[in-house]
Amino acid sequence: MKLVAFTDYVYRRVDGVVYAERAFALFLTALGEHFDELTIVGRLDDGPGPMHYPLPARVQFVALPHYASLTRPLSVGSSLVGSLARFWRTIENADAVWLLGPYPHAVAFAVLTRLRGRSLILGVRQDFPSYVRSRRPTRRWMHRAADLLELAWTRLARRAPVVVVGHELERHYRHAPALLAIAVSLISTTDVEAGERAAERSYEGELQVLSVGRIDREKNPLLLADALDLLHRSDPRWRLVVCGEGPMQTALEQRLQQLGLAAAAELRGYVPVREGLLDVYRQSHVFLHVSLTEGMPQVLLEAFASGLPVVATAVGGVAAAAGEAALLIGPDDAGAAAAAVLRIAHDPELRRGLVKAGLETARSQTLKAETARVAAFIKAHSRAA
Repeated sequence: MKLVAFTDYVYRRVDGVVYAERAFALFLTALGEHFDELTIVGRLDDGPGPMHYPLPARVQFVALPHYASLTRPLSVGSSLVGSLARFWRTIENADAVWLLGPYPHAVAFAVLTRLRGRSLILGVRQDFPSYVRSRRPTRRWMHRAADLLELAWTRLARRAPVVVVGHELERHYRHAPALLAIAVSLISTTDVEAGERAAERSYEGELQVLSVGRIDREKNPLLLADALDLLHRSDPRWRLVVCGEGPMQTALEQRLQQLGLAAAAELRGYVPVREGLLDVYRQSHVFLHVSLTEGMPQVLLEAFASGLPVVATAVGGVAAAAGEAALLIGPDDAGAAAAAVLRIAHDPELRRGLVKAGLETARSQTLKAETARVAAFIKAHSRAA
């Protein structure tokens, strides 16, 4: 069975090898192991810059014209025009097409898939209108465009099977003819076993609070500095490690300097999940996630699998997905974030309960398990099944 998958991410070709910018490529390539053939469709950027995830030789890649940002509608439109014929040819021999959206290209590709008579499965990773509003709060035209794309996607979802990330989106797409809620997991049972060993970490000596993710507006990164300030006033042993990159990195560095905390924080940039990131989780004492909007962040599963107690904002699908495995706080509240971190550090019984629940969650939602569920769903709703 042949699967074509599209998500609006960027790829680069280096010495004949195609690299993906995001770790979600690991999920896609693992999904491909359940099919005879996987073709990934995505934007190819010829510019410089690091890419961390090479696509294996068994995965085919179809390059689309690049555009830099959704904030440039003329560039998006030009890329879309140049992509339609290419996508039409790509799905000629496909048995099923999995499109993650809503993005302009994804909506157009869904129409082409219907016209070509191929099995269409939709995918949704986040609340797109909320995401756009948090990233571009002053660009009203983008808010309206996001609403229109969301409307088009939900209309398509009334006649197509849908895979969503997290239970919040599951409620939103409940009118789909078939629906599967998943977690985007990149962890293995071996990772969980290593996390069980790391769970015995000592809370004597230096204490490390960890945050992982893009340093962008919707992730609320400046709150990390404010929370660290409160932690440091309570106990100067605390330090902050941030793994990620993004447009607000300089602003975060400046806030830390203003608070006199530059020496107590380390911004490590992007750390690939298979090249040291899980070790950072295991070396930390509390994981702090302070996003303003989320679906079901895969970083929570990585923390759970690492035996690391979690504090997270109760936004989007986080509460339903985390269950008893995290201390939940309201968004944009540095005091609550610091208080929850200190509570974990001072309460061994609470830590044990959070870690146990987290490991159980991670054990049931490995990369192998989640990709098998998606593959079974796609096959069950494909005309080739």
